[in-house]
Amino acid sequence: MTPDAHNKPAAPLPAAEIPTRHVMTPEEKRSQITLACLYLAAMALGVANGLWGGEMLQQIAQIVSSIFIRLFKFISIPIIAVSIIATLASISQSSDSGKIFRRSIFYTLFTTILAATLAAVLFVVFSPANVAISGSSASLEGVAPKQSYLDYVQTVIPDNFLAPFLSANVLSVLLISAAVGIAIAKLPSGSRPQEVLMAFFSGLQSVLFTIVGWIIKALPIGLFGFFTVLTTELASGVAIGGLGSYFGAVLSANFIQMLVILPLVLLARGLNPIRVARGMFPALMVAFFSKSSAGTLPVTMACAEKLGVRKPVSRFVLPICTTINMNGCAAFILITVVYLMQNAGADITVGTLAAWILISTIAAVGNAGVPMGCFFLSASLLASMNVPILLMGVILPFYAVIDAIETTLNVWSDSAVAAMVNKDMYGDKL
Repeated sequence: MTPDAHNKPAAPLPAAEIPTRHVMTPEEKRSQITLACLYLAAMALGVANGLWGGEMLQQIAQIVSSIFIRLFKFISIPIIAVSIIATLASISQSSDSGKIFRRSIFYTLFTTILAATLAAVLFVVFSPANVAISGSSASLEGVAPKQSYLDYVQTVIPDNFLAPFLSANVLSVLLISAAVGIAIAKLPSGSRPQEVLMAFFSGLQSVLFTIVGWIIKALPIGLFGFFTVLTTELASGVAIGGLGSYFGAVLSANFIQMLVILPLVLLARGLNPIRVARGMFPALMVAFFSKSSAGTLPVTMACAEKLGVRKPVSRFVLPICTTINMNGCAAFILITVVYLMQNAGADITVGTLAAWILISTIAAVGNAGVPMGCFFLSASLLASMNVPILLMGVILPFYAVIDAIETTLNVWSDSAVAAMVNKDMYGDKL
């Protein structure tokens, strides 16, 4: 690279495009506290109904549970497809900052694939036992095709644009969505077709997020149904010991990625991970308590620039990473989906884990920026495959802790990517 290339900064994002930290109003704080109380009350009522409720109340809970599963199925494929298309279409436009952009995408995908691969390995190591809910093992019988894995891979390549969406073939939908998103980004920059398509998918994404918000607000009703049905099953003598191993796998995947994998990647690029972590510590603390990468972004950018990351990198890379760099989400999706598939009677093979490394990586990149995004996306993926999601109700009370750790990991990974891109572009060792 020539000296001129070193001195030519990449174009930063306009100030209007850099998210600012949202400070919650007293009304919003009260709303969050109210929602948390509703969650707890719904779970408590569900447990009580499952243990002591009459037959009619339990039937009502069963209907409620079925309705929410249908809602998950209704929204899952559209929101996965539109999120990936809108994300790839918007983040792939960077003609003025091509080198920074390419390096950002490379490091983002590299670290996310590492996180998903680590999660797959830990799932095998922990081998969480099933929660043997009656009837769940039969849910996938007759659904799984009687064919080899290579035959299955062949079917992933669609021969009809609409068929994967109608049949809820998740992997095919992911491939189509990624192709469409990249194709939109490759249209002539600023052309009317590109503007119209991006406006359409952006607007459709906003509509879907609004619907998701409605579902989440009504989620306490769904939790009542889930916990009633699950408690009824547990009352018949179901062993839940495997859930401890499941949580162990999820937390281990986050901490090993955070404390071992990412520091080794930084060392490999000639950077001191302790120095980077010390400089980014305030942002990591904000991320843990706020549980929002976007909300932490101004602090992340300020810490990165104080550490020595140049503004053209910090103000371009970090907003992109806040959108797509979801190491913790990839690990959670893989372990959660594979564990519930196993509970539903699916045979978890090396091929299955390899496929879900790819799926969870792509899904994490296109993860919807809504409350409990990873949790909701995992439930949607499961519902779209007709896998029972009752255990998601058991996971939910613990998800607040998992979410805090995941967000910290995501911001730490964002920081590592920014530091590595800065080193590549300018040679700074920070």
